[in-house]
Amino acid sequence: MKLKKLYAVLCATALTFTLAGCSGGEKKEESKAPAVKVMEGDKLASIEKDDKEKEKYLVIDVRTPEEYKEGHVKHAVNIPLEKISENIEKISAWKEKEVVTYCNTGKKSQKAAEQLIKAGFKNVSNAKGVKEFTYDLVKYNNILAADFQKVIDSTEKVYLFDARDKKDYDEKHIKDAVLVNAKELDKLAEVLPKEKDAKIYTYCYSGNRSAVIAKKATELGYTNVTNVLDGTKEHQYKF
Repeated sequence: MKLKKLYAVLCATALTFTLAGCSGGEKKEESKAPAVKVMEGDKLASIEKDDKEKEKYLVIDVRTPEEYKEGHVKHAVNIPLEKISENIEKISAWKEKEVVTYCNTGKKSQKAAEQLIKAGFKNVSNAKGVKEFTYDLVKYNNILAADFQKVIDSTEKVYLFDARDKKDYDEKHIKDAVLVNAKELDKLAEVLPKEKDAKIYTYCYSGNRSAVIAKKATELGYTNVTNVLDGTKEHQYKF
């Protein structure tokens, strides 16, 4: 009888350790995938206002192109929720960096953030939507380096504006690009095309000066203005 009791105790002990081991394994497996972080609206707004700080983040507006065009966060690129998966490779350089998603209410952007986590992105935050926080919105488009290189390589009729220093412009610039000064916005109207729907692209070192030019162009009534977020300091374009 004693041997039977001892055997029962040993079996129970072994079972306990087995279950504990399985439970620990499951927890360890779950901890591998980072969680989507929450970002308050004032945090994102402060990042967008800081020219240096914004370079540490890729901000993605996951709304429709129509909603994006109506007004979006200053340095955000537009990748609609349903196109996140097909754009993973384009933004893969940000897998180890900070990525922020947002939409109108935070629902679509949460789904987009979860897709990015599954795709291997390590630091993803979902920010307050534009209907939940009062951001300073702009109406020009933003693109990344790969898309701008396609513009440079194409034969499409576009107007290019270089907002860098004159010495750098003189050394090397995109063919037909016009030099503009972000501190002399009153002169911008003199060099802009007459057609308000003309395709305009602005670029500089890091997307900051060119953003000033892009914003002014939209204020002057131009409806097809695009700023390049990856400037010549961040990407070696093939001019």
